[in-house]
Amino acid sequence: MEESALKENSSVATDEEHDLNHGSMDSNLEIAQEEEQVRGILQVVSSTGNFWHNWDKLKSMLSFQLKLVLSEYPEAKMTTDQQNASLGETYSDLVKRLDEELHSFNEGPPFTLQRICEILLTARSIYPNLSKLAVALEKNLLVTSTLTVCTNPYPQMMPNPEPEKASEEAQPQSNPIQNGVEPVVGDRDEIMTEVEEADIEDMTIDMDAFQEMVGSSEANSTVAGNS
Repeated sequence: MEESALKENSSVATDEEHDLNHGSMDSNLEIAQEEEQVRGILQVVSSTGNFWHNWDKLKSMLSFQLKLVLSEYPEAKMTTDQQNASLGETYSDLVKRLDEELHSFNEGPPFTLQRICEILLTARSIYPNLSKLAVALEKNLLVTSTLTVCTNPYPQMMPNPEPEKASEEAQPQSNPIQNGVEPVVGDRDEIMTEVEEADIEDMTIDMDAFQEMVGSSEANSTVAGNS
């Protein structure tokens, strides 16, 4: 009976391990799909200079991408003393500070939204270390003027142009506005001119739809596998 009990316990343990592994794979899939969804939306903002989404939802996406990008730098894995020496503060304090600056915009995104998206999408290829990335992000977050939601049709299957091209395309509809933060002439990579405001309109895309999209994707994958 002891041998039977051991076999049964071993079988239960194997099943539990399988369930844990399966749950981990599902979680990784959800994260990957969420990352892809967020990047797609930020690429549209980066290429147009406009946004079509509810600001609270878009702010959550920006916060998600911000933390993801910051975590990819080696400074994130340094000891506290090393972080203080390299960044002048701990990594956790840096992340918290930048995220709070982002969330300080209640009425709408900063007028530098396009540049912020460009930075978050291409940070590793532009900024060699976390301190330089943090300075660039902070410069674009320390502004006061904001944008309003775009009422034009949402672009479909829009290509992802180079950051410089995206800014040039957004230029014709831009309108510089004095906002208490004087842009540095010639420093286009850090502070952009303000985009023309449009009427506020609630949009239907939100972060809550991510889970439904993930569930739908998994169901389709299962059907394909059975076929």
